Order: sequence, then structure tokens, then C-alpha cells
Amino acid sequence: QVHVVESGGGLVQPGGSLRLSCLASGSIFSTYDMNWYRQVPGKQREWIALISYTGSTNYANSVKGRFTLVRDNAKNIMYLQMNSLKPEDTAVYYCNRAINPVPWGQGTQVTVSS
Repeated sequence: QVHVVESGGGLVQPGGSLRLSCLASGSIFSTYDMNWYRQVPGKQREWIALISYTGSTNYANSVKGRFTLVRDNAKNIMYLQMNSLKPEDTAVYYCNRAINPVPWGQGTQVTVSS
């Protein structure tokens, strides 16, 4: 069964940093563009970053310059480095394929608060 597992969230103060991980199983990762999303309760899931299977990246304006996405295709894993975190970054963060998404994981909670 193919799936993704997000991890690395937690509680951090404004201005702090976190690194999220997305581990993908099976053959769902290395030849696919991958996205990160986030969701706040009561709101739609929001796209925040994409990394192509070759490593090119694109970011939402809300995170551009603060978040960096990298991937290791050999290990079926990608990392979202989040710096200069703001309270408005508080959300559950998810990863998935950009096209033909697999079943969603449970996500990882990021809380930015003093």
C-alpha cells in the first residue's frame, strides 16, 4: 500500500525554525513532483510548496524566502526547512504527490506561539 508519513512538527516560538519530513513508500516518490500543504481547522487545505522530481522548487508567496524544500529520491524522503516562523504558520502540514495524490497521511502539527 502506498502512503506518505509526515513528521517533525512541534511547538516553536515566533522566529524559530523547524524541519518537517515526508517519507513516502513504494514507488510513489522518485519520479513524481511532490507538494507540501497546510490546513487550519475550518479552512481549506492550502498549497505552500512544490518540488519537482528533478529538484526544482516553487513556493507560495506566504512562505517564499522562509521555507526551503529539498528531496532525496534514493531515500524516498523530502524535507521542508521552515525558518523565521510566524504565528500564522500554525497549521497541520501534509505532503502528497502533485498529480494523482495518494491517500493523505495524518499530517504533522506545527504550532508557532510564544
